[in-house]
Amino acid sequence: MTPGLSYREVIQPTEQELRELAGLLVDVVADGASVGFLPPLAWEEAYAYWASVTGEQVVVWVAANENGIVGTVQLHLAERPNGRHRAEIAKLMVHPSAQRQGIGRTLMLLAQARALAENRSLLVLDTRAEDPSNRLYQAMGYQEGGRIPHYAMSADGSLHDTVIYYKLIGSQ
Repeated sequence: MTPGLSYREVIQPTEQELRELAGLLVDVVADGASVGFLPPLAWEEAYAYWASVTGEQVVVWVAANENGIVGTVQLHLAERPNGRHRAEIAKLMVHPSAQRQGIGRTLMLLAQARALAENRSLLVLDTRAEDPSNRLYQAMGYQEGGRIPHYAMSADGSLHDTVIYYKLIGSQ
């Protein structure tokens, strides 16, 4: 883990955590991250998103330094009877000023450990084909399951392919 950082699971975000998560979302979207929103993202929209995220089947972690939250990831536990062996990794975000410090990798490892603890044996995620996050997922053992052309739109209207990844964990 990176010195000076703390990692914690967030069950029900405090008002301060909601504000910091909203700021993080605004900043990563402004930096070009493909996480479902387009720039310029209004802070109020980002706040409303985070206020609605947590639930019984969604586990959220944050990475924080002395200035506040600099990273986050979500683990969505499948609820349907035929899917209780799987979970989805969602919204991995690291603030542009804190990237390339192992924060994303650590958050991914926390999500994977929780998935194992929940008896999940399959993790899935998706990301824009051109994003640097592809290197992280591949380095962590995720396999490409397929691509969907023209899945995500950028602020300029251009369309980008999305890569679907999976990883088998634990005993199958």
